Amino acid sequence: MNGDALYSIGELARRTGVTVKTIRFYADCGIVPPAGRSPVGHRLYGDDALARLDLVRALRDLGLGLAAIRQVMDRAPVLPEVAAAQVEDLDMQIRVLRLRRAVLTAVAKRRATPEETALMHKLATLSEAERRRLVDDFLDAAFGGVGADREFAGVMCSMTPELPEDPDPEQVQAWVELAELAQDTDFRAHMRLMAEHQAAERAGGVPFVPRGGLVATVRDRVAQAVAAGVDASSPQADPIVSDLMSRCARFLHGEVDGEVEGEDRARARRRLLDRLESMNDPRRERYLRLLAVINGWPAPESLQPALDWTILALRVRVRP
Repeated sequence: MNGDALYSIGELARRTGVTVKTIRFYADCGIVPPAGRSPVGHRLYGDDALARLDLVRALRDLGLGLAAIRQVMDRAPVLPEVAAAQVEDLDMQIRVLRLRRAVLTAVAKRRATPEETALMHKLATLSEAERRRLVDDFLDAAFGGVGADREFAGVMCSMTPELPEDPDPEQVQAWVELAELAQDTDFRAHMRLMAEHQAAERAGGVPFVPRGGLVATVRDRVAQAVAAGVDASSPQADPIVSDLMSRCARFLHGEVDGEVEGEDRARARRRLLDRLESMNDPRRERYLRLLAVINGWPAPESLQPALDWTILALRVRVRP
């Protein structure tokens, strides 16, 4: 033994703070083998057993399993590789814990039922391929076969969520809500109607503008009125409405407010009102906000104030 001190298993336990039972188990596993035996057959351990037990405790505290620890003990150079594998495993566990935390946070905030909780968990744990299929199905239902493919391809791309590999809780919660929206048949029908309106505008000679068109025109024309607090039902809003009707004429198949009178003017305003009311679905804006959270984009500008102002202004000016 080269003069090294030898310790009984009881002495080794006292020196290291590891129980006799645990040392015996490590010995049986080949992790801390005895250096020899006493004349009566009791196990004896050398100084290297002290170092081995210290290392085993450190590795166990770091989460390594017995198989990995045995690898390290058998071949010391393998420790960096084992550590790297352990880091990958810990990263996966952290992602799972973050996912669970995000779902539970959403459950608490929404006071979800058991059925809603199960659905949220399912949506949160979808694989990348499953998420892609869900989104593709939604986009196809909303835009598939509507207008020229090249025109709507950019729109579909801009409405595609890309959940990062290691999302934060807010992104997970946003994905769950967006996935629920994407599966809402009524919301799909709403998005389909908007796409068909855009396709009709394009067929009528209106240039295709992604995320533009009628809503963008309304926003641009009434933004100052909204900011200035102009009452939509007041006479001060009359010139704004007239200007807006002229600007929106191309979306109403050429009907210009300033060029028609009486019933024709009221009909044009009614058509614009009907279009805006059908488009004024808060779920669309919610989808875009959730999309921005998931993709790490800046929050989109809200179109709700402009739409609400214009709808009110048209309602009070349309004859019963």
